[in-house]
Amino acid sequence: MTDFMTLQTAAETRPVVRDREGNEMLLHEALARSRHQEALVAARQHALVRQLTAGRRWSALARYAARRAQRARAAAGAAVRDA
Repeated sequence: MTDFMTLQTAAETRPVVRDREGNEMLLHEALARSRHQEALVAARQHALVRQLTAGRRWSALARYAARRAQRARAAAGAAVRDA
């Protein structure tokens, strides 16, 4: 060895990332955890959008059913008056 070479262990050459709890993770582990958390957030947002869309759809269906019921009541009332 020469005077210009330094000894490095394998642990020193790997990048270490600390997560919020302070645990040491390798870079690929930190990236995988980050992607997993992003996927969870996206899934929650998608579920919320689906609930909102379903609510709108049921509301529109309820309005349609109310209009049909009103027309049916009006038609039944007119049939009774005509008889």
